[in-house]
Amino acid sequence: MSATTLPADDALRIARAFLPEQWYGSRYHYYYTRTKLRTDPLYPGVIEALRGTTQPLLDLGCGIGLLAHALRAGGIALPYRGVDNDAPKIAQARRASERAGLRDVAFEVVDLADGTPSHRGSVAILDVLQFVPPDAQDAILEAAVSMVAPGGALVIRTGLDDGSERARTTRRIDAISRTLGWMNAGPKRYPDAEALRVRFEAAGLRSTFEPLYGNTPFNNWRVVATRD
Repeated sequence: MSATTLPADDALRIARAFLPEQWYGSRYHYYYTRTKLRTDPLYPGVIEALRGTTQPLLDLGCGIGLLAHALRAGGIALPYRGVDNDAPKIAQARRASERAGLRDVAFEVVDLADGTPSHRGSVAILDVLQFVPPDAQDAILEAAVSMVAPGGALVIRTGLDDGSERARTTRRIDAISRTLGWMNAGPKRYPDAEALRVRFEAAGLRSTFEPLYGNTPFNNWRVVATRD
């Protein structure tokens, strides 16, 4: 991959969209965004996977919408729609995207445990799958696979259940994060790489798996599935 993190100037510009409106407001999302974009290889990995695609993107579990900002910073202008079950995060995503002047971007409150929205094009599922129950995880994957159109891609970042020390570390840290309240759900099931390959192949998708943990201790992988 050509870059491991976003450039510092891009990270700072994006983070400024998350500054509070009043000087005394919380700057949590500002500092979180700056740190996330400068330390996590996630966004350059997704940008690389989507560059050259032609279909609108649905971001399942979008959080505060950082992917939309990163894509625009990377020169990718695909129509973007982000959904998440956390209403305050969606409100923050909307405010920040408006302040940044992002075009062709929308955010909605959707609980994926209750079903996925209709869509045809490309799909992103980033750091979501391991935090939903197995039945819901299977349903999300089935729906996402059916959404992928020719010229689009399904891009997933997830920990994998491969028995490695990184996998054990990932599980421990995810569980601690839930206990400390940093995350609103603990890990339920980490996907198996071979099971994902079989699912994609049965649906007529070609898939690639690449490590995307950078300098972090996590067993994070980028999974990209495309339809010819």
